[in-house]
Amino acid sequence: MIKQIAMALMLCLTFTAVNAQTTAEPAKVYFTSEITPESLLAIFKALGVTPEGNVAVKISTGESATSNHLRPELIGMLVKDVKGTIVECNTAYGGNRSNTAYHRRAIEQRGYGEIATVDIMDEDGSMPLPMQDTTYFNDNLVGRHLSNYDFMINLAHFKGHAMGGFGGVLKNQSIGVASAEGKARIHTAGLSSEVKNTFLTPRNGQDGFLESMAGAAQSVHNYFKGKKGIVYINVLNNMSVDCDCNGHPEKPMLKDMGIAASLDPVALDQASLDMVFNHQPTDGDDNRPLIERIKSRHGTHTVDYAEKIGLGTKKYEIINLDK
Repeated sequence: MIKQIAMALMLCLTFTAVNAQTTAEPAKVYFTSEITPESLLAIFKALGVTPEGNVAVKISTGESATSNHLRPELIGMLVKDVKGTIVECNTAYGGNRSNTAYHRRAIEQRGYGEIATVDIMDEDGSMPLPMQDTTYFNDNLVGRHLSNYDFMINLAHFKGHAMGGFGGVLKNQSIGVASAEGKARIHTAGLSSEVKNTFLTPRNGQDGFLESMAGAAQSVHNYFKGKKGIVYINVLNNMSVDCDCNGHPEKPMLKDMGIAASLDPVALDQASLDMVFNHQPTDGDDNRPLIERIKSRHGTHTVDYAEKIGLGTKKYEIINLDK
């Protein structure tokens, strides 16, 4: 399995070098095939950044006990080491996290309260962040409590998604940090901020939604760059075609790959996509369902657009921590 991943990483580097369309220097993307509490902490430390002030650790708390969200036993060591607060926002659809009371119950059921304080950032409403890309709207509505934090660890579970095609750090930072009203604004590409309108057809269709996600992620990135900083981690495990917002996800067909981290969210999501797309399928280890999900939603366009608006670069070099 490790040999196969190493081959995929070599393909990733070749693919990126041939297809890079910017003059930016390649971003460093750290990788380990181990998925353990120790390796998660180690890859964070490899980034060489020391958190300062109040540290937010953004995760998805999962729609049900059978969702594929990152478990407390995996992330607990990292969260405690940085003295972090786990942060989330309420969802914009009916479910187990659609309001603060339901969400707090879900958080305790999942065991997150045992490893850290959990802050539902839009419990007291929204606050606007200015958009650098104003194609669809001028302000990104995020949870008001975001203002309490100086540094963020964007800790994402990389997997498929019913609407976006895939979810990694860009989605975790856009839809994930947005308040319920902000989620509606992103989903509709600026048509509405009312939760009841969350699933209206967005302006410019599917690409409008994807581009709005990229722009919203950029606003959060800029916000923390103006404070103490932000780092990005993708955990490539339990890679179902369905997101953690699905309480009954399809069984993952693709075996776990590892953990990747970077200071550049565009490079990180691109590297993670390349690992999936360049993987050689075998019996019991099939990347094709996830690739089909991503392609059917034009999911890679989120990364393309994020690079276009200057959030980061798709060029990267892999630094394999297993060597």
